[in-house]
Amino acid sequence: MGLCHGKPIQDPPVQEEGPEIPSDEGPLTNAATPKAPKLPFLSPSPLPSSYKSSPANSSVSSTPLRLFKRAFPPPSPAKHIKALLARRHGSAKPNEATIPEGNEAELGLDKSFGFSKQFCLKYELGEEVGRGHFGYTCSAGVKKGELKGQEVAVKVIPKAKMTTDIAIEDVRREVRILRSLTGHQNLVQFYDAYEDEDNVYVVMELCRGGELLDRILSRDGKYSEQDAKVVMVQILSAVAFCHLQGVVHRDLKPENFLFASKDENSPLKAIDFGLSDFVKPDERLNDIVGSAYYVAPEVLHRSYGTEADMWSIGVIAYILLCGSRPFWARTESGIFRAVLKAEPNFEEAPWPSLSAEARDFVKMLLNKDYRKRITASQALGHPWLRDSQVIKLPMDIIVYRLTKAYICSSSLRKSALRALAKTLTVDQLYYLHEQFQWLGPNKNGYISLQNFKMALVKNSTDAMKDSRVLDFVNTVSSLQYRKLDFEEFVAAAISVHQLEGLESWEQVARRAYEFFEKDGNRSIVIEELASELGLSPSVPVHVVLQGWIRHSDGKLSLMGFIKLLHGASSRSTPKA
Repeated sequence: MGLCHGKPIQDPPVQEEGPEIPSDEGPLTNAATPKAPKLPFLSPSPLPSSYKSSPANSSVSSTPLRLFKRAFPPPSPAKHIKALLARRHGSAKPNEATIPEGNEAELGLDKSFGFSKQFCLKYELGEEVGRGHFGYTCSAGVKKGELKGQEVAVKVIPKAKMTTDIAIEDVRREVRILRSLTGHQNLVQFYDAYEDEDNVYVVMELCRGGELLDRILSRDGKYSEQDAKVVMVQILSAVAFCHLQGVVHRDLKPENFLFASKDENSPLKAIDFGLSDFVKPDERLNDIVGSAYYVAPEVLHRSYGTEADMWSIGVIAYILLCGSRPFWARTESGIFRAVLKAEPNFEEAPWPSLSAEARDFVKMLLNKDYRKRITASQALGHPWLRDSQVIKLPMDIIVYRLTKAYICSSSLRKSALRALAKTLTVDQLYYLHEQFQWLGPNKNGYISLQNFKMALVKNSTDAMKDSRVLDFVNTVSSLQYRKLDFEEFVAAAISVHQLEGLESWEQVARRAYEFFEKDGNRSIVIEELASELGLSPSVPVHVVLQGWIRHSDGKLSLMGFIKLLHGASSRSTPKA
């Protein structure tokens, strides 16, 4: 759904795919692809190498270009995404094959939202300022009330286009999300929602500064590092707030960020929550939505969470810094193949002239393994952003999930994580210290699990009720465990997967193992190790745990130590 766009948007024509497309491009290669790690036992990506239902699989022979040398129009959503959205909103053509998603018959649909019907008494619609797939946005004058005399933006959603239950629920959810999240300085301000027989009217702040995309193009396609930092801090601040509340945007791109005014230092506002959804920290979404150039690999595999937004932010950061898309092809299926298989190019200009911190920042966002991707709060604490301004890091829900896993772990795994915690850098500890302070330690420097709940409740909005984030937090606070000091909190809140994503992971793992050898390693028989990991008696432990224990002294090997950091493999543990 389009929202408060700074100018009317014309969807570029979608190229029809044929069985063959002439192309002078070479095979898909990448000089920037990292070398295979020396450690053969790193955890593999959760994304399968071949996925039959992936939209990247097609007969089109074109291969993706990674760079372009000209100004680019707003990227069009992929055809398969358009088709899914069309079915979702009941606008598929009669002769198109459709997959039923809910009630497809318009007959008997309840299109009453319970919104006020006094729109025309308070507002007078002006010119159209933007148009999306399922609605359009106009400026409007306020005739009465607190905003009398001011101009606002009104998103008009025709009820005639709401021909499925899902389409109606999408509108309800969009209004609930806007109403819950409004007030953050980098989110478009929501005022109210109205309806009449024909339309739903969503009233918001009018942003006159234009799209982020237009600013990029006006600067010859890219920003300086310093200016890019200012933009990224605002984007990350908005997204970190959404993610804490359990809201995933699902369509982050330069067109969906507007400047409040034309002033050079105008604040940036995230808009268009028409595709947004609620997501619990331990749940995954499976519907494919978004825009092709910004879609994360795990979205194409229909299993994703808030990490998908971080990938999109990585694409935006890449474009801001070099003026090129990291993944590009002549067709939508080609784009998907590039997203799934190609690596962004950091070898060509201007990347060699940019700072190492800038390159590292983008790489950490564009990791194809979503488990290794940094969160919005972690990104705000990255040295590239922190060296230019003082940033208060927001709360991060990932800390809750990791702490829960730590508490439920065996004593042996806790020892391994405490050894790993001793290898963290000052920058990594800075982020964890900020998270610890959010939890309100007592004067002796300890926190209880009740602190986790109280801290989140203080920073909650109504969105948390819909996303059931508080339900998840209740499962954490209800666990029985001693109070944690900062040292143990660090061990609890480490993401092993994220550390694995670092180029220095091999050295980090070996150093951690040395600490473990001194303080935590002990002789253990394979049956005891299986019990520590909670493996079922039906699991062939001598096969699954082969190589975990040294033959010389019966202690954990380096391979066993690293596997232990992750806990029992889901592939080796039968599902309940």
